[in-house]
Amino acid sequence: MQNSALKAWLDSSYLSGSNQSWIEQLYEDFLTDPDSVDANWRLTFQQLPGTGVKPDQLHSKTREYFRRQALAGSRHSSTISDPDTNVKQVKVLQLINAYRFRGHQHANLDPLGLWKQERVADLDPSFHDLTEADFQETFNVGSFASGKETMKLGELLDALKQTYCGPIGAEYMHITSTEEKRWIQQRIESGRAAFSADEKKRFLNELTAAEGLERYLGAKFPGAKRFSLEGGDALIPMLKEMVRHAGNSGTREVVLGMAHRGRLNVLINVLGKKPQDLFDEFAGKHKEHLGTGDVKYHMGFSSDIETEGGLVHLALAFNPSHLEIVSPVVMGSVRARLDRLDEPSSNKVLPITIHGDAAVTGQGVVQETLNMSKARGYEVGGTVRIVINNQVGFTTSNPLDARSTPYCTDIGKMVQAPIFHVNADDPEAVAFVTRLALDFRNTFKRDVFIDLVCYRRHGHNEADEPSATQPLMYQKIKKHPTPRKIYADKLEADKVATLEDATEMVNLYRDALDAGECVVKEWRPMNMHSFTWSPYLNHEWDEA
Repeated sequence: MQNSALKAWLDSSYLSGSNQSWIEQLYEDFLTDPDSVDANWRLTFQQLPGTGVKPDQLHSKTREYFRRQALAGSRHSSTISDPDTNVKQVKVLQLINAYRFRGHQHANLDPLGLWKQERVADLDPSFHDLTEADFQETFNVGSFASGKETMKLGELLDALKQTYCGPIGAEYMHITSTEEKRWIQQRIESGRAAFSADEKKRFLNELTAAEGLERYLGAKFPGAKRFSLEGGDALIPMLKEMVRHAGNSGTREVVLGMAHRGRLNVLINVLGKKPQDLFDEFAGKHKEHLGTGDVKYHMGFSSDIETEGGLVHLALAFNPSHLEIVSPVVMGSVRARLDRLDEPSSNKVLPITIHGDAAVTGQGVVQETLNMSKARGYEVGGTVRIVINNQVGFTTSNPLDARSTPYCTDIGKMVQAPIFHVNADDPEAVAFVTRLALDFRNTFKRDVFIDLVCYRRHGHNEADEPSATQPLMYQKIKKHPTPRKIYADKLEADKVATLEDATEMVNLYRDALDAGECVVKEWRPMNMHSFTWSPYLNHEWDEA
């Protein structure tokens, strides 16, 4: 028994672990060339069991493969962990954040080019130790919503300037909600909306209407107070786009509150009041049943407007001479309508308030109204607040004399409202901001501000001569083309509409004013709200 076991051990002793390396090398020689090994070893290797699927592979080649992979991985790792590269990557992300925080300070917002914008050091790559030599280097762009994970620094810088330093200046980094900030970043960093040729022609037609009415009134009733919108003409396409977009988003009622500036233009070109009725008011032909004797630029109005999403009822609140006092009235009206619908969180009723740049900073009721905007008993699901920022309050144009904040809209930050500044000479930027602001309001049920940066072509009213108090500003204004002319020239250059097309729009609008009938083609006879007061008429109010 012992002899048998000893013999078996001796017969296989050459396979012991101490000979492993030598045998493996011998086996690799056999795999390479079977005749290169001793006949006894060749017989041993030939008798080894196989898988029958594929021949054995050389271990040396396997080891060499993994050695090369390890070296390649080591080189890749050293590139990522290179201290200089890591530092620059951090600096690039800081540059992106700087544009999000302060890009609006370099934005092209003033149509007159009078703003003295101080240089913001944070927006210069050199502030972050990035040089022109880095512009061709590729970096990760983090959360910058360009649709790319990496970009060359030069390409990224161009995208940041286009997004944050163009005709739109966005202030939203004061908001504490990460979700809201990311939502805004996704919308504005992914690029401006592309408008169709028909949409661009529509914007031009609406600018033509805004300018045409003011010129018509100026010629027909010279010297009469009308508080012209001229310079801020973009308010008309803005409001019409707001109504269209709201209608497509499920809104069925819009309640507007505004002061005197541009009110007559809104009445005629947005709500559809008949021009002849306005002309009669200028001529002193008041309708006796109104009985108020109030001035024409305080009158309210209501109408139904057709949108692709259905009829939208517009109600412009009557306005007193006390600036801004109409804003809480609008909020109360909207809250009552929402309570009546029993859908307080819906988007069916939209409040829009229109402010002046001087009034929004000067009237205490603005702060009071904002403070109630999220209170449970008064909230209305957010208000779109538009500031007609014509850069002058009566005769005060220097911000150092008018307020203690950089912007007239800074009060909106108290309720963490996003603020979108936009150059009123760019109607496409205005339309983009309009949709953005309304979508934010509908999504997050919060107030949002639009700062429509424009100018005032005439005095506070048409009887004033502003050149006496703002001589430099009005030298510039007299030479500055109107928004309609600027956009008409742009569309001709883009081969969207010819100057003949633009002239035809002017003539057709003047003919419509001569006819005296409604000039808003989307206007419809009111019928959807004819029942509103019926439940409250002839009602017994005593509890008994």
